Amino acid sequence: MTDSQAPAAPSAPDAPATGTEGTAPAPAAATGPAAPAAQTETAPAETAQTETAPNGTAPAETAQTGTAQTGTAAPAGATNPVAPAPAGARTAADVVTPEVVARLVRGVVGSGRTANHTPFTGEKLADLPESTPEDVAEAFARARAAQPVWAATPVRTRAAVLLRFHDLVLQRQAEVLDLIQLETGKARLHAHEEVLAVAVAARHYGRKAPSYLRPRHHTGVVPTLTKVTELRQPRGVVGQIAPWNYPLELSVGDALPAFVSGNAVVMKPDTETALTALWARDLLIEAGLPAEVFQVVLGEGPVVGPEVVRHADYVSFTGSTRTGREVAQGAAARLVGVSLELGGKNAMLVLADADVEKAAAGAVRACFSSAGQLCISIERLYLHESVADDFVARFAARTKAMRLGTSLAYGADMGSLVGERQLETVKQHVEEAVAKGAKLVAGGVARPDVGPLFYEPTILDGVEAPMAVCHEETFGPVVSIYRFTDEDEVVELANATPYGLNSSVWTKDSRRGHAVAARLRTGTVNINEGYAPAYGSVQSPMGGMKDSGLGRRHGSEGILKYTEAQTVAQQRLIPLAPSFGMDDEKYAAFMSLSLKAMKALRLR
Repeated sequence: MTDSQAPAAPSAPDAPATGTEGTAPAPAAATGPAAPAAQTETAPAETAQTETAPNGTAPAETAQTGTAQTGTAAPAGATNPVAPAPAGARTAADVVTPEVVARLVRGVVGSGRTANHTPFTGEKLADLPESTPEDVAEAFARARAAQPVWAATPVRTRAAVLLRFHDLVLQRQAEVLDLIQLETGKARLHAHEEVLAVAVAARHYGRKAPSYLRPRHHTGVVPTLTKVTELRQPRGVVGQIAPWNYPLELSVGDALPAFVSGNAVVMKPDTETALTALWARDLLIEAGLPAEVFQVVLGEGPVVGPEVVRHADYVSFTGSTRTGREVAQGAAARLVGVSLELGGKNAMLVLADADVEKAAAGAVRACFSSAGQLCISIERLYLHESVADDFVARFAARTKAMRLGTSLAYGADMGSLVGERQLETVKQHVEEAVAKGAKLVAGGVARPDVGPLFYEPTILDGVEAPMAVCHEETFGPVVSIYRFTDEDEVVELANATPYGLNSSVWTKDSRRGHAVAARLRTGTVNINEGYAPAYGSVQSPMGGMKDSGLGRRHGSEGILKYTEAQTVAQQRLIPLAPSFGMDDEKYAAFMSLSLKAMKALRLR
């Protein structure tokens, strides 16, 4: 992946900030998941209506490919239809009103001014506060002052905030779906994945945090005479650097376990997607989170990012591998912990016995969700020779039928890229591959008729080294096809990358699928789906191997990383020293005999 705001280590003046991506969502089939509310105002887009089921947009074959969005004619070679805008669809002006912006930025520590923009048109959405290094220090001071009181709050009371937040997110999802779409350019169904992911995480940690954080008793060095208790203490103030591509899930979704474990958070979201993160903060405060416990700072990565790392007691970063290394160096210099969820070049393996139709449909979801701007999305397709031609035909037909669109409504199958840098990377990877002999099976065309940053979902066949698309993360709607005949060969090919984030295996044989999965060097593997089952199963850890990161989100690891383990040992009756008249030699012999006895009794 690439970076939108690249950091260096805090020892240098130009340090961290947001990478251009992260992982993301809970499965579309998944469902979600007391302190008094500190605020009760409604969140943005007060005029937005409650979401209904997907509206009846025209089927792909009847949708227009012409000038519906911008008045610009579709370019030569354009294939994908345009989803028609439903009557009465909301606009940016309806959603991002001055009143909404004023409410959301309240509490942001920033003495300068910046702005964000929508990828759909390139137009400015809102003027925002911009934070200086001094502002970041002030935000940490506020959070540090509030954190001890929050940590002293009973864990069940803290967990109740998450459960109320869960309900509010689902009740008012129309508001944040509008913001996510406007700030990222993604289709509404892909934005909805973020709502599901956050609700699932809020429910899980709202229910399980008391169990994860409870004191645990362990056998002492001398059973019954040594009583040992393991406590979990919050780290203090967590510095979180969140990316633009999943601005709800990868901001507040990662902050929830930090809050419920008793920490304060200073978050630096990407400026271009700041309204979504600020909406989540506003809703958490309404759910009962003390406002000072959740601080937000905004600004350029090289200015604000290193300051977050410099002040934090623990750093959570989602973004590129290059930037992640710099964040890790900055945290290491201060001896503070860090979790990093970084890039991927993820592979999908379609075995000889796979259901080809289901695999082709699954590949569309796996490759083109959020226009491929998802670090667990699939960029490499490995197809067994016996099914490859059939799969490619079905996959290409589905890909060419995908509807592009910009409406704040359901109906489009894919949205926009987020910025000019992403569009240029996509163009370069595709054009270089074609120039060196790869074949375009679908796509390969920018769509300025839909919006300035739209690019058709693209399938490349005949890709081979040294084409950049073969080994570099594209982070866009581009997938490369490779064929294989032997399972040992394909496992080796899938693993032949410095990344190790996510992978997918398709087969009708469950045992076979699990056997192949166990050989893949990725943090998550999905069988007969692309990414959603593993990511959405929040009781299980999610993260990367190799250059794809350190640490995990979700499950026990996703909350315990925000705590320090503290061992409290109480010695009773006799000391661990010579006693009862024993000299040193007799005491040593007695303890040696005791250890042999404990082994014989199978004590651990």
